[in-house]
Amino acid sequence: MKRTRIAALALLLVGFIGLTQAGDWPQFRGPAASGVTDESHVPTEWTKEKNIHWKVAIPGVAWSSPVVWGDKVFVTTAITDNQKKPRPFDYGGFAKKDFNFKDGKFPKGDFKGFPKGGFGNQKPPDAVYRWKVLCLDRDTGKVLWEKTAREGKPTIPTQAANTYASETPITDGERVYAYFGMHGIYCYDLSGNEIWKKDLGTYPMHFGFGTGSSPALADGKLFIQCDNEQKSFLAALDAKTGNELWRVDRPGKSSWSTPFVWKTKERTEVVCCGQQKVMSYDLQGKVLWEMGRIGGSFNASPAADTERIYFGNSGPMTGGQLFAVKASVSGDITLKDGEKSNAGVAWMRSNAGPGTASPLVYEGYVYVPERGAVSCYDAKSGEPAYQKERLQGARGFTASPWAAGGKVYLLDEDGTTFVIKAGKEFELLGTNKLGGEMFWATPAVSGGMLFVRGVDHFYCIRQ
Repeated sequence: MKRTRIAALALLLVGFIGLTQAGDWPQFRGPAASGVTDESHVPTEWTKEKNIHWKVAIPGVAWSSPVVWGDKVFVTTAITDNQKKPRPFDYGGFAKKDFNFKDGKFPKGDFKGFPKGGFGNQKPPDAVYRWKVLCLDRDTGKVLWEKTAREGKPTIPTQAANTYASETPITDGERVYAYFGMHGIYCYDLSGNEIWKKDLGTYPMHFGFGTGSSPALADGKLFIQCDNEQKSFLAALDAKTGNELWRVDRPGKSSWSTPFVWKTKERTEVVCCGQQKVMSYDLQGKVLWEMGRIGGSFNASPAADTERIYFGNSGPMTGGQLFAVKASVSGDITLKDGEKSNAGVAWMRSNAGPGTASPLVYEGYVYVPERGAVSCYDAKSGEPAYQKERLQGARGFTASPWAAGGKVYLLDEDGTTFVIKAGKEFELLGTNKLGGEMFWATPAVSGGMLFVRGVDHFYCIRQ
């Protein structure tokens, strides 16, 4: 009897461990697309030699972020022969650092104007690409399976810093969905069997920049925001079958923001940031609220708590605006001239918008990465705790920040992660350098491990 009880207890313990193993990171920015994890053993210190659990090379180039479910890590990539690596954004021969962003002036020197066709390319490359989905073992980095979703020539051009696999896949624990912008959506089960695929059409992007908006999931629906130069739309697909359930036209042209599924106490909505308006839809495609008169561009995605959603725009020469919209509002909440709040908008701050990296909401504050700096605002009032605090040696931030254990992490494009103390007082706790390659993908956190993707290597960091 005693042995039976011990055996039963052991089985119960094993079951408990299985049920409580570390949280998953199923989409861009993880659970609730928040960038926040409640795991207690998140790595805080690392270098190229220290705390590297494994390091592998992923073929091709991509800025899609890794996603994690259980013991599986999913990544996407696009591969071609004689492939060039992405390079930082080039302002017609001058680096971003050469600009005087304060007064919007071009640098001195022999400036010959922007490249023909804008910053991007006019035509897609005359080369065959292979768009792939890979599944890796979380503990070893070994490739468990890889599938070629599509093979052929790209249908649109892309800018030299972008890739043809910049959208982050998403999983619901039964299927993984890989979206490659104008090159289709592909659904697999977790063993790598294709379930369905879908082509939503090909549309031109501003200046040939390429695409970057990742899919979102809610209520068995896969949401695709496709803001482009010809016919912008938001579409909902049945996650099981790929059948298109509805599609609504959107105002404005190209944007790269990911739709945000916002779950509040009253409802679930899909918030889409675009060139002319920010709009929220219910799960059937009906507009719940909209906010117009917004200039600049939207590269960053929103962040939210249960009371407010935070988003901002940017321009190459200006700081843009940062907004906080209240939960459960309806109708047109556009700010009038001179207004910084109204019945639907909690607050607005000028010269505070994010660039490409999304804002982070954590423990009552909103953190906004900027060009080599970070700002922190009170989430309720919008009042600054600190603004544009310089991070010594930091380059631009494209990867979005994450938070754990009272710390905020910011990864710059050179592979240095700046760790700051959460709260109203700025305090730099440390810097962790990988370096040696370009880092634009947002990391994932799962099982006490940090998954960081560079242009050449994929790292698993473990304390």
